[in-house]
Amino acid sequence: MKTQAQFAKDQKLNFPLLSDPDGSAADKYGVNQGRYAARVTFVIDPKGVLRLVDDKVDVMKHGGDLVDAIYRMQGD
Repeated sequence: MKTQAQFAKDQKLNFPLLSDPDGSAADKYGVNQGRYAARVTFVIDPKGVLRLVDDKVDVMKHGGDLVDAIYRMQGD
């Protein structure tokens, strides 16, 4: 989506964002709740291995929690 591409550019993100207008990805990940997907974070490593599923997202601290989790994974 154009707005998502602009957001990624504005934020200088170095990773892709997923847009799922038809809900097919949400269906495949089991998070589709009708009109919107559940707020779940999936961390997939560069080899395509699912490393983390966080379905208890607290938007006030999720960014820090995610950074901590990724740093811990780098030691694996």
